[in-house]
Amino acid sequence: MSDRSPLPPVRLASEPELARDALATPLLARAARLARWAGPATRIDAGGALVEEQLPAAAEVLGLSGDDAAAEASEAWRTAVDTGLVEITDEDTGAVAAGPELRLLTGGSPHDVLTVWLSALDAALADASVPDLDGLLDAMDEGGTVDFDSLPWDPQAEADFLDGVLTNLYLLTVGEDGPGGPVPLPALAASVIVPGDMGEPTNDMLQQVSDAMMRLDDQFRLLEPVGLVEYRPVDEALLGEDDGEDEDGSGAGGAAAGAGGAAGEAGGDPSAPVDEVDVSRYGMVRLTPLGLYGVRARLLDAGHDAPAVGDLADKGADALLDGTAAFPP
Repeated sequence: MSDRSPLPPVRLASEPELARDALATPLLARAARLARWAGPATRIDAGGALVEEQLPAAAEVLGLSGDDAAAEASEAWRTAVDTGLVEITDEDTGAVAAGPELRLLTGGSPHDVLTVWLSALDAALADASVPDLDGLLDAMDEGGTVDFDSLPWDPQAEADFLDGVLTNLYLLTVGEDGPGGPVPLPALAASVIVPGDMGEPTNDMLQQVSDAMMRLDDQFRLLEPVGLVEYRPVDEALLGEDDGEDEDGSGAGGAAAGAGGAAGEAGGDPSAPVDEVDVSRYGMVRLTPLGLYGVRARLLDAGHDAPAVGDLADKGADALLDGTAAFPP
């Protein structure tokens, strides 16, 4: 977002509380466990991923089973590498060992733990911004370099879309009335697509909202294990019931239209009157306390003025006046 006006101040949990939440997230906990497991016998491919033959052993270490065990173990390993919990000690042989960041999780300060978690969040957001993994792999050469110009989608546009969604979710969470409840997925999708001054969305715009909902459903499923959000996914049975209602057969267009009132004039106001039971079946999402911390950190890195309650507690009167001048009475 290009707007740099001050965002509403957010009340964050303490760093020790947030660090405990970070250590308990499934993705970081699994990555740390694999980092402790990594040793001389562990081997990776040219891209840094575990070789396929070792995925069953990694899944066993994590206590994973079922059809998704290998994929979840691979995801945890990528997180361990991306966060520095695992380091590559010999690129020629693919040898690895526990990295220096692992010590921060066990002996570092709460701030150190949160720094590692923010790295895990960045990696998870990067994965969630890839709509077509097969296309990404096809565009990758033997050395692991991606030819982005050959992709059928714009990586920066995908990342910007997700950033815009998270910024709007942040705004809905830290508004003047305090933390709100879960936000309906159709309302959140509409908040980044339907202009705030538009009266009745067009059919084309509703279809865009429908498509965005399905993208966000996939993305929030990926982002829940890193602790960013609490997410109730789109009810797959409901999509089956709605087959035939929309041109694409997804039934999601009806969801977007039915939840249009939830978008509100502010572009996604969750307080607007909607059928709570019905709209919840199309997905409900909220930022966790850890997620609030993470999104605020990303907003600050992007140059936004994102104050937190208590920022000015130890400052003088001049800083207090300057810091609050942009806010309403």
